[in-house]
Amino acid sequence: MTTLHDNLVNGQWVAGSSTSANLSPSNLADVIGDYAQADAAGLNAAVLAAQAAFPTWSVSGIQARSDALDKIGTEILARREELGTLLSREEGKTRPEGIGEVTRAGQIFKFFAGECLRLSGETVPSVRPGIGVEITREPVGVVGLITPWNFPIAIPAWKLAPALAFGNCVVLKPADLVPGSAWALAEIISRSGIPPGVFNLVMGPGRVIGDAMVNHAGINAISFTGSVGLAAASRRAAQKTSRRCSWRWAVKIRRSYWTMPT
Repeated sequence: MTTLHDNLVNGQWVAGSSTSANLSPSNLADVIGDYAQADAAGLNAAVLAAQAAFPTWSVSGIQARSDALDKIGTEILARREELGTLLSREEGKTRPEGIGEVTRAGQIFKFFAGECLRLSGETVPSVRPGIGVEITREPVGVVGLITPWNFPIAIPAWKLAPALAFGNCVVLKPADLVPGSAWALAEIISRSGIPPGVFNLVMGPGRVIGDAMVNHAGINAISFTGSVGLAAASRRAAQKTSRRCSWRWAVKIRRSYWTMPT
């Protein structure tokens, strides 16, 4: 009997509309587990949870964010051999490569735990006499992350850690071929102290979850890594609603003006 792994929505493990067996590519008789397959309604519930969590998380204390990300990184590194073995088993890398990728993911979370405490802006002069310019960086809102099969924990970490560090809320859709590593990461995040709804995991096929994500009006930015054809289609869909489409972390730059003292 295999273990069932549900989606994470608003801090709760939620069943999908169906399940899919996660099989090892080197041994199709090796069933890693059954993983929930969400539908568009499940994706919508995750987006609504992220929207509800954003007002509080976006202004939360930077120390609390830093502590949560550091805790995530610490657990990933402590479990690198276990998680590396899982990664290798579901994705096909050698075990040393899997452990190396997990190690990198843990380091990324540790790095952005530090970045939480180094948020900075700029003050520059304006060409207009007596006017100064202040530049600050602010979260964009709800960020949809779509990640590929070839780096099933490192790429989610590259996208997740900075998005969370800078006050965004996240909905993650991992590649349908490799849900196990993303689910393990989500389980660690669920115990990190990050409030419900700030991070959500929605597993399922790209043609269902990915399409619903890039067309959802409640998502403020999309970060996609995948094939050229799918990237172009996702970008076109996102651009129809003037949504940010990025391969970097989601931060918006705000410029404000003030009168300089005489």
